[in-house]
Amino acid sequence: MRLADKPLTDGDRAFEELDIPLERDVFLRSLLRELAGTLEDVVGIDEAAGYISIVGGAIGDQINQTYRQSLGVKNLTRDQVAAVLVDLKRRIQGEFYIIEEREDSIVLGNNACPFGRLVEGRPSLCMMTSNVFGSITAENLGYARVEIQEAIALGHPGCRVVVHLKPTDAPDPHAREYFKKAE
Repeated sequence: MRLADKPLTDGDRAFEELDIPLERDVFLRSLLRELAGTLEDVVGIDEAAGYISIVGGAIGDQINQTYRQSLGVKNLTRDQVAAVLVDLKRRIQGEFYIIEEREDSIVLGNNACPFGRLVEGRPSLCMMTSNVFGSITAENLGYARVEIQEAIALGHPGCRVVVHLKPTDAPDPHAREYFKKAE
């Protein structure tokens, strides 16, 4: 008999009724927080952000393909990119919204991080947003430079993210650049 097939005992039922805020989502967010914290402590914030950016880029590619397939398009338009950035965060319990759209940028705000309060003090996790936004934008529009001006992870009440759509000659140490991959 497998353990899963075993009937619940009174002791098991007592544990099921305990008010413990533990479920898969909280567990996975806690896991990511601790992984990010360990990386930050061992290799430093910049290096940790680099590792997390690799994961964020891969996730961004997957999300981009999912939206393209669902919309039945080869590439997203600029308006679709802006809508996707907001929608994908909504689906994972973020509260992103468009503050402003200009010819050369999309400015987004956010009131709730998908990582919840577990993001506080873990700025390397912001690389997930940077890389997901950057990879989706660059793959569809050719280029992106993502600048996280404010972040809940850094103690701000919300996030402010600028996705620049055109390159500049001046280097920006506070932003990350993304380019369309060669086909």
